[in-house]
Amino acid sequence: MNHPQAFFSVVTVCFQEALTLRHTLLSVAMQKGITVEHWVIDGGSTDGTLEILKEWELALNNPESRRAEPGYQFHWISEPDRGLYDAMNKGIALSTGKFIGILNADDFYPHHRVLTRVRGQLERSGADLLYADLNYVEARDFRRVVRSWKSGDYHNRSFHWGWMPPHPTLFVKLEWYRTSGGYRLDFGTAADYEFMLRIFLVYQVNVTYLAKTTIHMRMGGVSNKGWKARWKANRMDRKAWLVNGLKPYFFTLFLKPFRKLSQFS
Repeated sequence: MNHPQAFFSVVTVCFQEALTLRHTLLSVAMQKGITVEHWVIDGGSTDGTLEILKEWELALNNPESRRAEPGYQFHWISEPDRGLYDAMNKGIALSTGKFIGILNADDFYPHHRVLTRVRGQLERSGADLLYADLNYVEARDFRRVVRSWKSGDYHNRSFHWGWMPPHPTLFVKLEWYRTSGGYRLDFGTAADYEFMLRIFLVYQVNVTYLAKTTIHMRMGGVSNKGWKARWKANRMDRKAWLVNGLKPYFFTLFLKPFRKLSQFS
């Protein structure tokens, strides 16, 4: 069946995520008033994840299914990959939407109008990239917010002062992913930071900030391994600046983890 181009493509990378995947799928499928294609890129799970994906696909093909809003498309693949960012690149390569969002398999949209708000801000601003705010929630009680990440406004020297937005809130125009080359696998867990330096500072895309919470992230998931892991990732940060021909201030890399504290509430 041929579908009109979706406004959004949402890419979800998963591996052994049977406990949370259904919630993630539902949070995308129930987005109202928007066209969205959802790509789930699985790394060869053996914990029941594939059964969930097959069940979800079967239910969507049922004419009586109430699981999704009109304009929703669902696709998935399962095959070995070289890690999180390799799987993201696969999903982006398969995507056809005007804008790409990344939604981890243990994260979810907090309400059914997130994507309509994002689209409204993108259209009003004419921007090619949007970022927003994020809430960390309890893994076992996702209704309980542990802390909030308020991004704040972006200025041309924000990254130099240790600032960064929460990567899961980014929506990037598809053509910029194609132009910039996606995520570099040689940066490990710092690949998202390197990508943001490249897209914000090297390509200088037109950016807009939506001062709303667009993502709820469960504590303890793949994207939040604790401060020790974040300190370890910072060893790659200097390389991220260097490979992009950028020069940080002498204090930038020391300030980065502490700057996050000022964004948390």
